[in-house]
Amino acid sequence: MEFILNKIKEYNKILIFGHVRPDGDCIGSQYGLARIIKESFPNKEVIVSGETSDYVSFIGEPTMANDADFKGSLGICVDIANSERVSDQRYKNCDYIIKIDHHPNVEAFGDYNYVDDTAPACAQIITEFYLNYNKELKMTKDAAMALYVGILTDTGRFKFDSVKSKTFKMASILLDFGISLGYIDNKLSVETVKTLKLRGYCLENFNVTENGFAYIKMTREIINKYGVTDEEAANQVTAISTIEGCPSWALFIEYPTEIRIRLRSRGPIINSLAERWGGGGHPKASGATLGTWDKLPEFLKEIDKIVKEYKENNLDD
Repeated sequence: MEFILNKIKEYNKILIFGHVRPDGDCIGSQYGLARIIKESFPNKEVIVSGETSDYVSFIGEPTMANDADFKGSLGICVDIANSERVSDQRYKNCDYIIKIDHHPNVEAFGDYNYVDDTAPACAQIITEFYLNYNKELKMTKDAAMALYVGILTDTGRFKFDSVKSKTFKMASILLDFGISLGYIDNKLSVETVKTLKLRGYCLENFNVTENGFAYIKMTREIINKYGVTDEEAANQVTAISTIEGCPSWALFIEYPTEIRIRLRSRGPIINSLAERWGGGGHPKASGATLGTWDKLPEFLKEIDKIVKEYKENNLDD
């Protein structure tokens, strides 16, 4: 972390990158770090480059940097496991590149990597970074809110096994900067009529395999019928997360150019399967690529076997 701090001091222009289809932790880490740097070093130019997320747009909305911004700049990639998922592939044009992440380190890219796969959120790592050097770094209320949202969303609101006492410690430090939990909850919990109707569709039309893997097929036809964004459609993976007897579930979503798998678990380890299907992630929250709908039966066969083996070895669950 000291090396990262020294690199930040060295450069006058810093670009902070996130991943494609960003989530709360990605946007929270980008804006949390950007605001800490800007408050601590007012003369530096800090640019948050990448895609935006409607779900957490109240934190901030990144835009793509200009080509001229890359010359002589420091690039920091946050919450990104592998280089192909950087939403702005021009990041390679930066003078020096740092990766800060909490996913399993499947690919070391850039010039310097700081990876802590025990952290449940990248935003927790950024918070620790501030805490370790708070004599030199300054936190703002907006930065604290961004980081808190990052931790909150990537831990399923503090429900996942990856949450440890350190996570609550970091969250409590951020709360001391005066952020409003009511405001955050209102932004994250309120749904549109369209997404509520889509959730109703998901609850009526999900499927369950022989051994208890629940899944939703989210086709372009359904997305267009309900008039929702791809992001809103993808978030429906939570709709079937509490089914008794189904310790693993997924949403298969058809994007214009590919079919993605949002794979989740309350027990079975799923990231190895995700890696075999062109993806990866955490043991109980991963993403993968289906390819075509014709591949669905093959994937279901593999995940159903994993769920069966898990149940056989965990009779009390």
